[in-house]
Amino acid sequence: MAEKSPALKITLLFVATLTIMAGTTVVPSLPAIEQTFLSTPHVEIMSRMVLTLPSVFVALCAPLAGMLADRFGRKRLLLGAILLYSLSGMSGLFSGSLAGLLVGRAFLGVAIGAIMTIGMALAGDYFEGSARERYLGLQQAFTQIGGVVFVVAGGLLADLHWRAPFAVYAVALLILPAALFFLTEPARNDKRTKTADEQVAPVNWLMVAVLALAVFLVNALFYTVPSQLPFFLRELGLFSGSLAGYAIGIFNLAGALAALNFGRLRAWIGVTALIAGGLVSMAAGFALLALADGLWSMLSALAVVGLGLGVVMPGIISATIMIAPLRLRGRISGIVTASMFLGHFVSPLASQPWIARFGFAVAYRDIAGAFAVMAGLAATAAVFQRWSSARKARSPAGDGGCARDGA
Repeated sequence: MAEKSPALKITLLFVATLTIMAGTTVVPSLPAIEQTFLSTPHVEIMSRMVLTLPSVFVALCAPLAGMLADRFGRKRLLLGAILLYSLSGMSGLFSGSLAGLLVGRAFLGVAIGAIMTIGMALAGDYFEGSARERYLGLQQAFTQIGGVVFVVAGGLLADLHWRAPFAVYAVALLILPAALFFLTEPARNDKRTKTADEQVAPVNWLMVAVLALAVFLVNALFYTVPSQLPFFLRELGLFSGSLAGYAIGIFNLAGALAALNFGRLRAWIGVTALIAGGLVSMAAGFALLALADGLWSMLSALAVVGLGLGVVMPGIISATIMIAPLRLRGRISGIVTASMFLGHFVSPLASQPWIARFGFAVAYRDIAGAFAVMAGLAATAAVFQRWSSARKARSPAGDGGCARDGA
């Protein structure tokens, strides 16, 4: 596979930042939105859905976007999604009701579903082997650094007015021309390539289901950070829009630092073991968050959670691309994307009643326990995978190719 131009790589990385910007930018505005529409029935849940409603529309539309991308191509669908993203994102500047605000967020979710699905598929189309692992680590770092920039900007703007952060979505209009000129449509329609792909790369649908479940659980649990953190800060007596932005910015910065080393770490150990290690870090971070009683202890805990997430997410995406044959890469990417954002949507619906009844400390302690269980399962899978690879390597008829790539 030919080396890709720097302009193509940079453009694809900036496209990836749109997905993190979708949520984090408006996090600091959530309490003010709740107060503005206080007379709206069920405003406690609905105000949090400003952050999470896009996720359910991602879950509904991402698999369809993947099917369309596999059938008709990636680039034109991506360009249309970026345009829809900017227009729907900025609709929050003008919406006069909470319902109207949520309609705009629903269309934003449709756009995000296409952008993330196609972005994941293009990573598999454009890159292979170690180049792909380096790119995925860089992509996760870019999205989380973007999270730092956008959430801090959102916090500063939220201190001016709760609507102001919605103006940040105009950034997508700057990315659109670069996507038009620098991204290329991958060649996918060669009949010989398609035939070979169908013969040597059957789909392991059980593994697809495992990855989809894993990414759902990881995101449902960790998304209590952006969806609940402003309210946690308020309970600690520390809340301001800018402080919420800085806190989530530190979380994302720690994740970016971990993700920048993903390619190097992946060269030393298997992706399953990396995921297990990241889950251990997330468990430790939430355990520390349950004990936090002030600003610095809370920021330290968030950094530990972010370090784990910076390894777990590129690990899951890498595993997804490895098992996805070319002819179905868009569809499988869409399934995993849908599961990821369904976790975002479910998170506040599940966590809000739990936190209201038992408090933040109990909720974060329970989340730490859930991540610890997941880490144990991933570690067990890594050990089994290593044993299986070694056994195949000793067998004259064994084929260790997949084991080398996936262990």
